[in-house]
Amino acid sequence: MPDIHSTKLAVIGLGYVGLPLAVEFSKKMPCIGFDLKEQRIAELNQGLDVTQEVPSEELVHAEQLRFTSLLEELQECNVFIIAVPTPIDVSKRPDLRPLKGASHTVAQVLQPGDVVIYESTVYPGATEEVCIPILEKVSGLVYNQDFFVGYSPERINPGDHEHRLPTIVKVTSGSTPKIADFVDELYQTIITAGTFKATSIRVAEAAKVIENTQRDVNIALVNELALIFNRLGINTHEVLEAAGTKWNFLPFRPGLVGGHCIGVDPYYLTHKAQQVGYHPEMILAGRRLNDDMGRYIASQVVKLMLMKRIHVADAKILVLGLTFKENCPDLRNTRVTDIIDELSSYGASIEVYDPWADPQEAQQYYGVTTIEDLGENRYDAVVLAVAHQEFMQFTQEEVDRITRPHFVVYDVKNILAKGLADGTL
Repeated sequence: MPDIHSTKLAVIGLGYVGLPLAVEFSKKMPCIGFDLKEQRIAELNQGLDVTQEVPSEELVHAEQLRFTSLLEELQECNVFIIAVPTPIDVSKRPDLRPLKGASHTVAQVLQPGDVVIYESTVYPGATEEVCIPILEKVSGLVYNQDFFVGYSPERINPGDHEHRLPTIVKVTSGSTPKIADFVDELYQTIITAGTFKATSIRVAEAAKVIENTQRDVNIALVNELALIFNRLGINTHEVLEAAGTKWNFLPFRPGLVGGHCIGVDPYYLTHKAQQVGYHPEMILAGRRLNDDMGRYIASQVVKLMLMKRIHVADAKILVLGLTFKENCPDLRNTRVTDIIDELSSYGASIEVYDPWADPQEAQQYYGVTTIEDLGENRYDAVVLAVAHQEFMQFTQEEVDRITRPHFVVYDVKNILAKGLADGTL
C-alpha cells in the first residue's frame, strides 16, 4: 500500500466530479486525468472545460496534472479514483455499465499494493458485489491481500460556485481499517472542510444514496402541496414564505426534479431494497409524483390559454430553459422535456431558448433544436422553466415584445416580478 508521499494518483472519468478532483489533487501531488473521450482530453489540454466547473486559468496552471486517454499511461499510478456516471436505464433500473467499464480499465493496470477508490453513487453493496469481482478477475490479484479498495462518495453540486469540492465535508471509507485511514488522510490533503470516516464501505454508499433520496421525498411533498393549494386558489410560494418564519421549517420549493443525482439516486436505493424483498412505498410514490410534474405544468399552461380563448393547437409556445438546473450547462435527465413533449401532444409548436445549453447536445440527446434569438410578437405562451440569471430580469416590456396581443406566461420557478406571470407552481 502506498503512503501519502509516494502516491501516484489517477482520476478515471473527467466529468463534473472527476475534473475538479484531478485539479485539486494536482495542487498537492502529481496526477493523471484519464477519460476515454479523446475530444474531452483535447479540450482540457487547451484549457477548456465545457462543464464550466473549472476555470480555464486553473487548468492552464495545473502543472502537476496530465490528461490522457491512453491506458498505458496509467501503469505508473498506484492509487486510482473512479468517478464515472451511474445513470438509470429506460426501465429506471441502475445502469452500471460505465462503472463496470471503468473497473475493467483500472484492473488492466492494477499492481500489488495499489488502492482503488470509488466516488460514483451506487446502492449499498455495489462496490463489493459488482466492482471488486471485476478488479479481481481481470487483474488476477486478490482483494484485501494484493490490492485494496476505498469509497468516498462525490458531493459535487454542478453550477454551485459557493460550495466547492474543498469546502464540502467528505465522507471516506476503506476495505480495511488501515486503508480507511489512508483514504481519509488522502482526502484531507485537499478538503479544507474536513472528512468523516465511515465505519464501512457499505455505510458510506448508503449515506450518499439517502442524501438525495431525502431531498427527493421532501420536494415531492412540496410539489403535492402545490397541487393542493392550486385547487384551493392559494399561492404556494406565499404559503411557504409564511411557514418559513418558523425556525425548523425546511425551505424546499416546488418544481421539476431532474439531473443526475436527485432524480436518479432514489432508484438505486429502491432497486436494492426490492432485491432484499422490501417494496419501498414512500420513496417510489415521491418519485412518481416528481416525475409527473412536467405534465402537470403543461396542463396548467393549456388551461390558462383556454381561459384566455387562445387556440392551443397550432399555438407557438416559448420554453425558457432546457438544462436541469439554473446557470449550469448540464442537460442530463432534464425534466423540461416533459413539458415540451406534453405541450407538443396538444398540437402546439414549441421553441426552446437556453443560452446555457449546448445546441448539439440538445439535439443529440433529446431531438430539441434550440433557438439563438427571441422573436418579436411571436408567442402565444411563454413557459419559464429554468431560473437562469438571464431570465431573472425579464420585464413586462420584454414579455410584450416577444408575445402576441393575447398570451399566457407561466413561471415554473416563481422568479418573475409580481403580476408578470399568469400562473406559477
